[in-house]
Amino acid sequence: MNHYETLTYVKKDSLVIITLNRPNEANGINSLMSSELAKASKVCDGDPMVKAVILTGNGRFFCAGGDVKTMAGLGEKTAAGIKNLADELHTAISTFSRMRAPVIVAVNGTAAGAGFSLAITGDMVIAAESASFTTAYTKIGLSPDGSSSYYLPRLVGIRKAQELMYTNRSLSADEALEWGIINKVVADQDLLPQAEKLAEHFVNGSADSNFAIKKLLLQTFGNGLETQMEIEGRYIAACAGSKNGLEGIKAFNEKRKPNFE
Repeated sequence: MNHYETLTYVKKDSLVIITLNRPNEANGINSLMSSELAKASKVCDGDPMVKAVILTGNGRFFCAGGDVKTMAGLGEKTAAGIKNLADELHTAISTFSRMRAPVIVAVNGTAAGAGFSLAITGDMVIAAESASFTTAYTKIGLSPDGSSSYYLPRLVGIRKAQELMYTNRSLSADEALEWGIINKVVADQDLLPQAEKLAEHFVNGSADSNFAIKKLLLQTFGNGLETQMEIEGRYIAACAGSKNGLEGIKAFNEKRKPNFE
C-alpha cells in the first residue's frame, strides 16, 4: 500500500482500488487530495502489472466537490489556489483516461461539483442506489472543471448538459442510469463487490485490447470516418500481432479459454 493522507491506494495483484478518504469533509477535494490523485494516477500508469482500477469514496459521499471551506481561507490567493487544484485534478483525470488500465468508478454516495466531474470520467461507472449526481457549480458562483464540460455533452447531449449545469438539477442513481451517465445501479452493500467483479473482466482480459478501446473512444469525436477507420486498422493489426492477440486467436481455434497477460 502506498502512503497517502487523503486517499487510500490498495493493490490486489493486477487490481488497484483508490478510495477518496476525507469522510468527515464529504471527501471534498483540497490541494493535497488533488495532488495525491495526480500522484496515484501516475503510479497506476507506470505499473505494467495494473490491469484495472476502481475509484470510490469512503463514507456517505463519493465526493462533494472542491473543499469550499479551504477555498474561503485563500483570500487574495483564491484564484491561484483554485487554478492549482484544478490543474492537479486535471492531470489525474488525463492520466486515468489515457493509461492502459480501464477505470471503474464506484459511486457510493453524493457526487457533486468536481465529484460529479470525476465520477463520469470512468471507463465504466456503477452507482449505489443511494447515490446522487449534481454539478452544483453555479450555486457558489463557479463554473465546471474536472472535464465535465468535455464528457457530459458527449454522454447526454448538449441540451441535457445545459440543464444540469445551469440549474444544478440533482439526479438520483436511477435517473443517472436513464440519462446514460452511468452503466449500472446496485444495492449499496453490493457496490464494491460488483465493482470488483467487473474489474475481474478486465484483469482476466487482454490489456492490449482494453487499451486500444480506450484510445479509440477518446479520439472518435475528433476524427472523421476515414481517419477513425485508419486508426482502427492500425490498432487491430497491432493487437493481432501482440502476444495477447496471438494467444486469443490460438485459444479460439483450440476451443479453450485464452490465457491473457
